[in-house]
Amino acid sequence: MSAKEPLDLLVIGSGPGGYRAAVLAALRGLKVAIVERDQWGGCCLNRGCVPKKAWHHSARILSNQAHYAERGIEGTLRGDLHQAWRHQKRIVHRVRDSYVDYLQRLGVDALRGKADFLAADRIAITHAEGTDTLTARNVIIATGSRPNPHPLIPTVPGRVLNSDMLFDHGPPAGKRVALIGSGVVATEFAFILSALGKTISWISRSAMLRRAHFSAHAMSALEHALRKQNIVLRSDAFPLRVDAHRDPLEIQLADHGIVEADWICLATGRRPNTDAMGLDAAGVCCDPQGFVVRNECLQTRQPNIYAIGDCACAEMTANHALADATIAVENIVNGVHRRRAPDRIPLVVYSALELARIGLDDDSAEDQGHEPAVGFASFETNPCALGQDGAQGFVRLLADMDSGALLGAEVVGDGAGELIHLLSLAPDPESALRRLAAGVYNHPTRAEELLNATETLAARWGLLEQVFGTGVSDATAPTRPAQSS
Repeated sequence: MSAKEPLDLLVIGSGPGGYRAAVLAALRGLKVAIVERDQWGGCCLNRGCVPKKAWHHSARILSNQAHYAERGIEGTLRGDLHQAWRHQKRIVHRVRDSYVDYLQRLGVDALRGKADFLAADRIAITHAEGTDTLTARNVIIATGSRPNPHPLIPTVPGRVLNSDMLFDHGPPAGKRVALIGSGVVATEFAFILSALGKTISWISRSAMLRRAHFSAHAMSALEHALRKQNIVLRSDAFPLRVDAHRDPLEIQLADHGIVEADWICLATGRRPNTDAMGLDAAGVCCDPQGFVVRNECLQTRQPNIYAIGDCACAEMTANHALADATIAVENIVNGVHRRRAPDRIPLVVYSALELARIGLDDDSAEDQGHEPAVGFASFETNPCALGQDGAQGFVRLLADMDSGALLGAEVVGDGAGELIHLLSLAPDPESALRRLAAGVYNHPTRAEELLNATETLAARWGLLEQVFGTGVSDATAPTRPAQSS
């Protein structure tokens, strides 16, 4: 491809955001190319969401076996992290092949190489055979992120690993693992590694999921589920240094304690991939943390250059990257009008319990001037959940007391990551609860508790008209008793 044939869109990075942007643009008739310097699919496919979800499924099977004898299923299962690693590799390869095949069938030029801006509309692609220069009317930067190094503990292959190294090279030998970190990745790995046969020493300087804004009720449920698996976070244990040459490894803690382990997994956050790509030449700037600066329509200081996903979004989830991709392509195709709506993007944690949330929490709702009304429904009497040995958890809805608009929600328990999507489908928050109340649900399912929570909220907080429509009276209101939140 030559500079004389300008592209409608060049996408830099092939993670979930970049891949979706290229696909959507091609489906809308644009001339598109996507460039990737590493593995197709980015972190999410190769070192994150996809392989971790496979591991979580295996971990859930193993952790549920306490109920198997009662169900008439005999025998004992044992976790094998090394075999689980080989299994996820096969899944990753299959998904990656399907990605590349679909891009080809859509006519997207999939380019391998490193992209560097020469100007706002010219990009050099350096590859094994040399360098090509492309011209593009629009560019989407979707370069993702990489593990944030621990300030005091460097990585050592085979001994001290970050999450990328674990997925790339597989787990080292040894049963005892020290897990350092307290965010989403650490909270998921604590459960997964334990269920797959490892003895976990989980240490961090801060509380579990401190920045995730789940309710105290959700956090209590997760902590209880983790304790049942003998997993407890030492949140006051700040690691100072590691002697990686000893066998076993020794981790010196700030309180003078020592933790021994066969290997260490660092889950200490991620940083954006925005250096060494010539952003200055394009007139694009980054903030002090390295995130690309953009407006609410995802445009950088150059209006033809957009930034999506981890390289520009502090939340750093695939869900945000996918949502960003839709907005960026919409603005390129139909004119710049669509803005970010971060409150409509779910966050899901796959640990000993699934935790999912969307929208505002109680504190942020009050900070924005809302008077929150709460609707609550537990899975403890749900026929589907009981039949699947998964009665832990609940649905919790947060609505505005005056308008009935859905402000936020949590789903805790099996299938939370699937159910949370139903709360993002309404075109606006004002109609979300009305749609849930008017829905027709399969029985028995966990999704029925979304309806029960909606009906409870409406009856308890005097929102019958807002939720069920005009003409609703006390005589026709739902009779289900309100549940405590």
